[in-house]
Parts: sequence; structure tokens; C-alpha cells
Amino acid sequence: MVDRLKQEYEGTVEFRLYNVETDPEGAEVSQTYGVQVVPTFVFTNADGSLSDQAVGALSEERLRGAIEALR
Repeated sequence: MVDRLKQEYEGTVEFRLYNVETDPEGAEVSQTYGVQVVPTFVFTNADGSLSDQAVGALSEERLRGAIEALR
């Protein structure tokens, strides 16, 4: 589902997927936004400020709502 939404919103919303355990940038992002559980979805505005955060599996409706709020 995430891959499909990534394609749908290409050019409008930037998706970044990190492995917080093996990717140094992922570890930095997890520390910045307090990620403690995988999966965690962090939605940020263009300036890096937090728009929304959700822990666990998300429905497509919930994920799409968070993405739309960024537009």
C-alpha cells in the first residue's frame, strides 16, 4: 500500500523509508522524532516540523488522511 501511495503522490509529497536499526540517517530521524516502535509513520511539513505521527500498521484511509493534510 505504501508503494502505491508513493507513486500516486509522486512530485507532491516526498516519502522517506528508513531502517532505524541499520541506517545511520534512520537512527537520527528516530531520535529526532522519538520513534520507539516499528513501524512508526512520521509526517513532517516541508520545514521539518511535525504534522502527524502514528505507531503501528495504518489503514489506507488513515495513511491517506495524513498525507492529504501535508498538501
